[in-house]
Amino acid sequence: MSSSSTIVTAGLTKHYGDVKAVVDLDLAIDAGEVFGFLGPNGSGKTTTIRTMLDLIRPTAGTASILGLDSHRDAVEIRQHIGYVPGELALYRNLTGKELITYFANLRGGVDWTRVNLLAERLDAVLDKKVGELSTGNRQKVALVQAFMSKPSVLVLDEPSIGLDPLVQQQFQAIIREAAEEGATVFLSSHTLSEVERVASRVGIIRTGRLIVVETMEALKEKAVRTVTMQFDQPVGEAEFAAVAGVRDASVDGTQATVAVEGSMAQLLQLASSLGVVEMSSNESDLEEIFLTYYREDAAQ
Repeated sequence: MSSSSTIVTAGLTKHYGDVKAVVDLDLAIDAGEVFGFLGPNGSGKTTTIRTMLDLIRPTAGTASILGLDSHRDAVEIRQHIGYVPGELALYRNLTGKELITYFANLRGGVDWTRVNLLAERLDAVLDKKVGELSTGNRQKVALVQAFMSKPSVLVLDEPSIGLDPLVQQQFQAIIREAAEEGATVFLSSHTLSEVERVASRVGIIRTGRLIVVETMEALKEKAVRTVTMQFDQPVGEAEFAAVAGVRDASVDGTQATVAVEGSMAQLLQLASSLGVVEMSSNESDLEEIFLTYYREDAAQ
């Protein structure tokens, strides 16, 4: 754990009767970091966040934010957090602007120039009642209130629900800007592609247990590439199958197609020695790595 860690959990556990929603979760997330928290629906992401924010009490373990105990110092912590819950519940009879004003007053005021800029970038509708808005437009209002005070910590639970691709791009840019200004961003999602674009590290949770914490670079290194090679003479399949990192190889005369994980150095060396004349590489989606972690964990 770094001395600069903004969010820390130690043995954080939450049971609902016999259901183990979160089990012995240890995390340390630093200032200025965008941390992606990945897992499908029902894996324990939202329970982790609610327990971490003291919205529900843990069965065991502790959580701290900005060096403050999440239970004992909950009121003070609220002054420094921007939060978008996974199950959004807003006052339906207020307009977006009235809702923003309400939250701004709770914080002792807000810079309305920033509010208007965020609303413009996210294409948020603030002059209609929340109850009249679509899911995506309600989500935009929630994002504006989360970012408007430039909080030190942003906790975002499935924040892109209902957003169209262009708004998602703006939202991701806003996340990056917040991190560059020193904010810590805890981004919970079941969509790897969303996390991939903004996060520096990723934690993967399965049935309440943290399976792995990896940097995005380390995850990408695990990506399986599909490499197609054309040679000036027929080649043998066994030669490729023996190369470190090769998971699958097929040969059709002078053409070989190989799936390789990690470094391609040995494969390139072999290809060169066999007289390769053309080569193309197709890197796999990180989604496959995510699923691989799930399969491996389930098999243990």
